[in-house]
Amino acid sequence: MVKHWRVDQEEKYEIVEKWFLKDLEMIDGKEADTDNPYFDMHFHKVYNMEAYSCASKYTFARTLSKLNAMYLKKDFKIVNFDDTYLNDDSIWSSSNRDFVVVMKVCFYAFSLLCLSLCRLS
Repeated sequence: MVKHWRVDQEEKYEIVEKWFLKDLEMIDGKEADTDNPYFDMHFHKVYNMEAYSCASKYTFARTLSKLNAMYLKKDFKIVNFDDTYLNDDSIWSSSNRDFVVVMKVCFYAFSLLCLSLCRLS
């Protein structure tokens, strides 16, 4: 865990606490169906954490899962996360070039085009 603060124009970071991935037993996202940046990391004790955003919480969980699969191959649980956003093979995951955002932009552009072609009487 890193403590962050700003002094004038300079940003400072200090390592406050370290954990080992091999000691991680479970990550609890608390609520899978809400936009919630809070989660718990279960080691020998439970640490309550707050991510910068819900998206960063999911990115952190995906990263830990990938690191575990590559190096440890240990069975630890990821609970109370939406599986759709945890899996890389999903078309909705953010690692697929933000597919959802692109679809929304295309939808809005198409809507604007249709509106601009409509004649006002």
